[in-house]
Amino acid sequence: MKLATITNWAYGTTVALTLLSGTTMLLASHAQEVEEQAVEQRYLLTKATSRLGNDIFELTEHARQYLDTGQANYKIAYQHDFEDLEAVEKRAEAVATAGASRNEVAMLQDAMNWADTLHDEQAAAITAFDSGNEQQARQLLFGAEYERELDRVENLLGRFQDRLDQRIDSQIEDATQISDIWKTMSEITLVLTALMFLCVLYFVFKRRVLSPVVKLSDVVNRLAAQDFAVQPPEIDQIDEIGDMAQAIRIFRENGLERQRLEAERNADSQTRNLISRMTQRMQGCDSLSDLTEVVQRFLPEIAPNRAGRLYILDQTRNAVTEVCNWSSPTMSQPEFAPASCWALRRAMPHRPSGTHIDVPCPHLDIASHPEDIPDTICMPLSSQREMIGLLYFEPLEGEEDNAANARHDVYLRMVAENIALAIGNLRLREKLREMAMMDPLTGLANRRRLDAVLEVELARAARLDEPISCLMTDIDHFKHFNDTFGHEAGDHVLQEVGKLLQHATRDPEMAFRYGGEEFLLLLPGFDSAMALERAEEIRRKVSELHVIHSGQELGSVTISIGLATAPEQCGFNLILRSADNALMDAKNNGRDRVEVALPYDQRNIGQRA
Repeated sequence: MKLATITNWAYGTTVALTLLSGTTMLLASHAQEVEEQAVEQRYLLTKATSRLGNDIFELTEHARQYLDTGQANYKIAYQHDFEDLEAVEKRAEAVATAGASRNEVAMLQDAMNWADTLHDEQAAAITAFDSGNEQQARQLLFGAEYERELDRVENLLGRFQDRLDQRIDSQIEDATQISDIWKTMSEITLVLTALMFLCVLYFVFKRRVLSPVVKLSDVVNRLAAQDFAVQPPEIDQIDEIGDMAQAIRIFRENGLERQRLEAERNADSQTRNLISRMTQRMQGCDSLSDLTEVVQRFLPEIAPNRAGRLYILDQTRNAVTEVCNWSSPTMSQPEFAPASCWALRRAMPHRPSGTHIDVPCPHLDIASHPEDIPDTICMPLSSQREMIGLLYFEPLEGEEDNAANARHDVYLRMVAENIALAIGNLRLREKLREMAMMDPLTGLANRRRLDAVLEVELARAARLDEPISCLMTDIDHFKHFNDTFGHEAGDHVLQEVGKLLQHATRDPEMAFRYGGEEFLLLLPGFDSAMALERAEEIRRKVSELHVIHSGQELGSVTISIGLATAPEQCGFNLILRSADNALMDAKNNGRDRVEVALPYDQRNIGQRA
C-alpha cells in the first residue's frame, strides 16, 4: 500500500475520531446542561412550593392573631397576604405546568383546593368575629376540623414536594450518568486519536520511511560516487519508498550498463588506436621484413585470444608461404597450395566454425579435433584485384570465443585490409623502384642503381679486405649502326650486348648500362688477373655476335673494355675513374681490346680526367 493511501486512511481515521470525540464532548456538555436545568427546575419548584405552604400557614396565623387580639393590623396583613397568595398560586401553577408531571400537577391542584377551603373558613371566621360571634369564629379557626384540613394541605404539599424531589433526583442521576458516559467516550476517543497519531508516526515515519530511507541514502551516496557494485536493499512495499527503491535499482542497472558500454567503448577505442598505429607503422615500412616485424608486434595485442600466421602467395612456385606468425599457431601448415584454402578459392573470409557451420580448409590439421572443429578464420589478402596472400587466425588453447572476440572480427577484417594494402604498396614501391633503377631498353640496372650498389659493394670489400674489379665497356663505332641502319637497329644492338653482359656475371644485378653505348660490370671478389680473363671472354663473345634486325644482318660488333681493380691498382673510391681512364686507353689504342688501369697512377689519372 502506498504511503499516500496509508496517510489518507490515517488522516481520515484521525478526523473521524476527532469528530467522534467532539460529538461525545458536546453530548456530555448537553447532559450536564440537562442536569443543571433539572437542578434549577427543582430549586424553582421547591421555592414556589415552600412559599405557597408558608403563605397558607401565614394566612392562618394572621387570622388567628386577629381573633386573639382584635387588632385591625392583623386583618390588614391577612388581606394583603391573601392578595399575594393568588399571585403565588398562579406562579406555582405555571412552574408546575412547565416542569411537573401530570400526577404531580393533580396532587398540587388537590392541595390548592384544600387551601381554598381553608381560605373560605378563614374568611367566615373573620366575618363571624367582626359580627361579634367570637365563639363561632374561634370554632372555625381553632377547631379540630380546621387543623385536620390544615394538616391535609401540609401533607399534600409535602407529598408533592417528595414526588417532585424523587423525579428531579432521578433526572439528575440519569443526566449525570449520561454525562459521565459521554465524557468517558470522549476521553477514549481522544486516547484513540493520540494512539492513532503515534502509530502513524511510528509506522509511516520510522518503519515505512525512516528505516528504508536510511538504507537507500547509503546506496544513493555510493551510486553518486560511481560505485555501482553496491546492492540496493530489497524493499517490496508498494508505496513511494518502494518506487524510490525500484528507481534506484533501475539507476544502478543503467549505471552498470553504462560502465559496460564505456568499457567496451574504451576497448574498441584502444583496438582502433592499435590498428591506426599499426597501419601508420606499416605505411613507413620499406621491406617485407619490416612489415612482418610490425605485424608480429601488433596483432597479439589486437587479437589477444588468437594465434595466427601471415602468408604470402608465391606465384612462381604456386604456393602460399608463411612469412611470420605470432602466439605459436598449431592448426595451419606453414606452406600449402592456394587451392587448399577456401578463402583463397572464394576470395572471401572463411570460418568453418562459430555462428555458421562451414567446410574446414584442407590446410588445417583437424585430425586432433575430430569432433569439435576450432573456430579458425582465413582472410584473403588482395590488392588491385590481385590475390597476394592470406591472414590466418586460430583460438589459443584454453580460450573460448565470446561476444567480445566476435566483435573483433570486424577489426580483424580491417587489419587484413590494411596489411593487404601495405603489402600492395610495398610491391608497388618495389616495382617503381625497379623501374627507376632499370634501363627500359636493355633491362639492365641504370646509373642510379649503380650508385646505390657500388657504395654497398665497395664498403663490403673494404670491410672484408677483398678485391673488387670494375669493367667499363663501350661499343665500338656505335654511331655507325645508327647512321647506317637507323636508331631502332642501334637499340637492337644495345639490347643484344646487354643480354650478353647480364649473363657474364654471377649476379645479373651487377651489370649496368652506364650511359649511351657504355656498360659497366662489377666483379666482387675478382682480382686483376681474374677480371682480365673474364673481360677477354666477354670481348670475344661480343665479337662473335651476329645481330639481325628486320631480316637484315647488321655486321660484326666489337667492344672496348677498361679494367680497374681495387685495391690493387687504385683506391676503392677511384675505381670508376680508373676504369674509365683504362677504357679511354683502349679506345685510343685501336679499340676491340681490354686495357688495365695503371697501378696507383692516381696523378696521371687525375690529369687524364
